[in-house]
Amino acid sequence: MDLITAKKVLIEGGFAIDSEERLGNETGTQIRLGNGAIANMFDKGSFSVQGRNRERVKELLDNAESDLGEVPTSHNNEVFVVYGHDQTAKTQLEALLRRWHLEPLFLDQLPSDGQTILEKLEKYTGQVGYAIVLATPDDEGHRVGRTDEKAYRVRQNVVLELGMVLSLLGRERVAILMKESHSMEKPSDIQGLMYIPFSDDLEGAQIQLLRELNSAGYRISIDAI
Repeated sequence: MDLITAKKVLIEGGFAIDSEERLGNETGTQIRLGNGAIANMFDKGSFSVQGRNRERVKELLDNAESDLGEVPTSHNNEVFVVYGHDQTAKTQLEALLRRWHLEPLFLDQLPSDGQTILEKLEKYTGQVGYAIVLATPDDEGHRVGRTDEKAYRVRQNVVLELGMVLSLLGRERVAILMKESHSMEKPSDIQGLMYIPFSDDLEGAQIQLLRELNSAGYRISIDAI
């Protein structure tokens, strides 16, 4: 069961969610409920319940998991891709996704139909179950008067689109492929975001990205690597 489904089940079951945060080992998300129970939802789809008054919570999640049966697959094979100026990384990611029989959606290659950029982004992000953001060192920046703090940054359009896909899909359905570079700033300090590092090519990021996509409901065989 994924995090979105679990939260929906708990809320519909009458439980108030007090807080949620990533587990310390980054393997899942911990949900604290108003009745004192704690539900640990792991990225691989399993869960555990602890704390006070946990029996009813566990029963509710167990029943929901039984009703769901197998983890549902994504409603299509499309993945939204956000990228900056690194055409090599973009080409590599596109080839990787197509090898996995997934269809990458690039905002600038999609018809606008008279829509603004934000309207277009909302429309096409609503069609997919996952987004991948290529965070590459395309710009340089620093505080005014502090050139000694100069660091590499992603393009501003990437920051904007990252915020949009996080809002529309949720952080558990967004992966940030971050190119390793000296003095590279992360595009966000939001806790719990999935950062997957890569160097000159995406070969080293394949296994972790595949696991994240499978967890989100896409069905990709490890043999595809």
